[in-house]
Amino acid sequence: MSSAAPTARENGVSERAIRTTDRVRLPRRARLVAAVSRHRADLLVGLVFVMLAGWLTHGLWPDPTGRVLALNPEDQVLYEWFLTVDARALLGDFGLHTDRMNAPDGVNLMANTSVVALGLLFAPVTLVFGAPVSFALLAAGNLAATATAWYLLFARLLRVHRLAAVLGGALCGFGPGMVSQTNSHLHMTAQWLLPVVVWLVVRLLRAADTGRAGPDRRRLVTSAVGLAAVVCAQVFVGEEVLFLAAVTLLVMAATMAVVDRDLTRRALPAFVGGMALATGLALLVLARPLWLQFAGPLGVADGMFSPHYFSADLRSWWAVSPLTLLGDERSAALTTGPAEYNTFLGWPLLVVTAGCALWLRRRPLALACLAGILVMGTLSLGPEVVHRGEGTGLPGPYALLAGLPVVDGALPMRFALAVPPLAATILVLALDRALRAGRRARRLALVTAGVVLLPLVPTPLPTAARTPVPEFVTAGHWRTCVEPGGVLMPVPLATPKDPWPMRWSTAADAAFGMPEGFFIGPHGRGGSAAMGVAPRPTSTLLAEVARSGLRPVVGANQRRRAAEDVRHWGVSCVVLAVATAHADSLRLTLEALYGPSSRVADAWIWRV
Repeated sequence: MSSAAPTARENGVSERAIRTTDRVRLPRRARLVAAVSRHRADLLVGLVFVMLAGWLTHGLWPDPTGRVLALNPEDQVLYEWFLTVDARALLGDFGLHTDRMNAPDGVNLMANTSVVALGLLFAPVTLVFGAPVSFALLAAGNLAATATAWYLLFARLLRVHRLAAVLGGALCGFGPGMVSQTNSHLHMTAQWLLPVVVWLVVRLLRAADTGRAGPDRRRLVTSAVGLAAVVCAQVFVGEEVLFLAAVTLLVMAATMAVVDRDLTRRALPAFVGGMALATGLALLVLARPLWLQFAGPLGVADGMFSPHYFSADLRSWWAVSPLTLLGDERSAALTTGPAEYNTFLGWPLLVVTAGCALWLRRRPLALACLAGILVMGTLSLGPEVVHRGEGTGLPGPYALLAGLPVVDGALPMRFALAVPPLAATILVLALDRALRAGRRARRLALVTAGVVLLPLVPTPLPTAARTPVPEFVTAGHWRTCVEPGGVLMPVPLATPKDPWPMRWSTAADAAFGMPEGFFIGPHGRGGSAAMGVAPRPTSTLLAEVARSGLRPVVGANQRRRAAEDVRHWGVSCVVLAVATAHADSLRLTLEALYGPSSRVADAWIWRV
């Protein structure tokens, strides 16, 4: 008989327990190295996506404060201001209504795309390095994170070949719509939570469908709670993206219910119960913010953009985006601007996606994705089908939804943003099937993928230099004429078309308020949603001087109105930067309105 020591099993200790104990005893650094080793392929894919996103936005990196995305600089100013206001939460000064713009009434942040969650997440970066740095990080980070999240979903949930998952993630994160929306629409490119939403919905469905054993109640509850939490987070990142995802998933669920009736019969009751739980939990958290958005002070219950204007041109679907390697600048005329190339997928992708869907027609998921593509694609055409800029007289399916609450807050052409992830799913399934077949099928699949994706390879976003913020603001001289929390009036005042003075507030961490500005509020006819607010007489007067350089005749009437306006706004200090266009005419006009000025650093000021 052997004299060897008793085995672990003889001592009643399982081998699994020993392995667990060994892991616990490992130094933290060794555990980290082991985790990196296990996931090194995923980390490498994520790193590649980060490098690609950094290359696309590299024009911002030499000097984020002094550079701007040239194709949509106005919205960049707006989102940098949102990030600054959100970051004030670390200073104990934050709410869903702010008085730091449109003094004295303020701005309802829920009625605006204020990316609250992103602002809170990047608050330390914003307060230490400035909002332009946070903006640049988010512009690139949203692309990389979205691509990585979809890659992981394809690789983990569908268990497809890694190459197929990489290409699918790249299409989702760097497709023409995403790259186009990166021109300052942070709320539209922050889509990295959507794969988590999809995963939780699938997890909920699988928990509801466990065959004869009945639903797994524990997984149902945990999936519902997780789904509610992620939905709440996405509301404070970008509601429009969440709305588009919800419509897409609803279409896919209806298709799956028809195609796979056995699954519907087995899982529907428990699945509906789980979704009801998730909805109820989310509403508990979101009830007050949503009330504030639609019915609270300065809230808006309608959309302000015309669905006829923001509809996708039918021809744009098989055009190639000007922001891609093989793009054609002439295609830009098919949409409203360079931030809305949402439908520019090119005919190769459309043809191959249709072919792959036909090949995979026996798979319910492929059919559900195809249904989602058809529904979301046709909705993007708006209330009337337009071809090459001309109305055809044919009503689009969107006409059935126009005017409905919430729906009119989403631009029709943005329904197309749901198409790339759906097309990517079909292509990933097809490519995985081909890669697991013979050598000839693999070669054909890779060549086809190259033909499809090559026209969609993006090029770096154009950037430009921007005028520096006055030293009067950056060096803190503003404190000499307005208390923190007070109201400073820049000249000319910020407007939706010319929001540049909002950069002063951003540079000062939104420590002071400003009149008027660039935001959405109920200032249209009959309390409808409108961009900005109707300018007061003094604002109009100064804007005209700034435009023309001509000095107006200033009499008692103008001085009286100027005094009334600063009292209405609660202004403590009027400021004109020396470098402003037509500065001499503006200074003389202001002196006629408010008396002699004082020079502080690179600005003239009037304490009123």
